[in-house]
Amino acid sequence: MRLRRLQEKDAPGMLEWMQDKDIQKCFRFSTQEKTLNDVLRFIEVSDVLWEHKADVHYAAVDDNDEYLGTVSLKEIDMVNRKCEFAISLRKCAQGKGVGTWCVKEALRIAFDDYNLEKVYLNVLAENVTATKLYEKCGFVFEGEFRNDLFLRGSFKSLKWFSILKDEYYGGNNHENNAK
Repeated sequence: MRLRRLQEKDAPGMLEWMQDKDIQKCFRFSTQEKTLNDVLRFIEVSDVLWEHKADVHYAAVDDNDEYLGTVSLKEIDMVNRKCEFAISLRKCAQGKGVGTWCVKEALRIAFDDYNLEKVYLNVLAENVTATKLYEKCGFVFEGEFRNDLFLRGSFKSLKWFSILKDEYYGGNNHENNAK
């Protein structure tokens, strides 16, 4: 498994998770109306952002270069040395350790390659599976924004997590993170 830049050939796989109702219910925004052209434009814009190191979106791929999901380091702030993390996997990649590997590899990139101090994220409070993944990977719960979003007819709360560079290196055993 590896992370690489998004490519045009990844667009159908991206559209698959964007239009999957089970995956969508865990998002705080809707992507079900997205088209293949929308995804191709996103990939094109991602290339520009990559060059400026503002947002970097990776394709998580298997050994055969099959697209499994998207892993993102967003809002990269080199002054304050922090960024937001996001991940979305195709259903065929879930429950197989792909998510854990992707989170740990993204953290390695954030702390080793970008020399960031903090990586943070938010997740719908009801998304227990994601919460367990992030905690397993060393993220620390910082707080909850109660009834922060109105989604699909009701208010939803957001849980905020972060991991600091020292926690990544010390608390999670750096050598184990790269595996």
